[in-house]
Amino acid sequence: MGNTKSGAVSKEILEDLKLNTKFSETEIVQWYDNFKRQCPTGRISKEEFQSIYSKFFPESDAHTYAQHVFRSFDTNDDGTLDFKEYIIALHMTSTGKTTRKLEWAFSLFDVDKNGYITKSEVKEICTAIFKLIPKDEQDELPDDENTAEKRADKLWNFFEKGETERVAEGEFIKGVMENEGALRLIQYEPGK
Repeated sequence: MGNTKSGAVSKEILEDLKLNTKFSETEIVQWYDNFKRQCPTGRISKEEFQSIYSKFFPESDAHTYAQHVFRSFDTNDDGTLDFKEYIIALHMTSTGKTTRKLEWAFSLFDVDKNGYITKSEVKEICTAIFKLIPKDEQDELPDDENTAEKRADKLWNFFEKGETERVAEGEFIKGVMENEGALRLIQYEPGK
């Protein structure tokens, strides 16, 4: 039953990742081998993560957004991502179900990790997302979302909350799922 290819990946982590992601054992082992080559310590620092993440957005400023993404995946708050956190992050952002992605998006927007999102947190994340959008694409955006502030206001309006109110995770997921425009505002995908 044992797979000798999995070498350094513990059976426990391998089984957990097979259950909680769409990745096969072979894919997980390949990711692990690559991870260990890139990060011999078995951990990725915030700075390393920002450097890796920035390569996906060469014409943008991904630094701030990468910090927020890192924070949302550093589930044990130790300032690093281990292999398991890294693979969960990869899964959530690339192949996860919409509800799971929105759970992650909520944790991204919940900057202070208090279980709620405020308008100021929405502005903070929208500002980081806006920095990912190349200038030529920003120029083509509709007037009501061509700045980070306008995007944040537009997104906040989907939740029908006042300036000082807050949004819980369930409200966030429901609000975004019911509004295609909100879903578009909480992300940026190059080439879209």
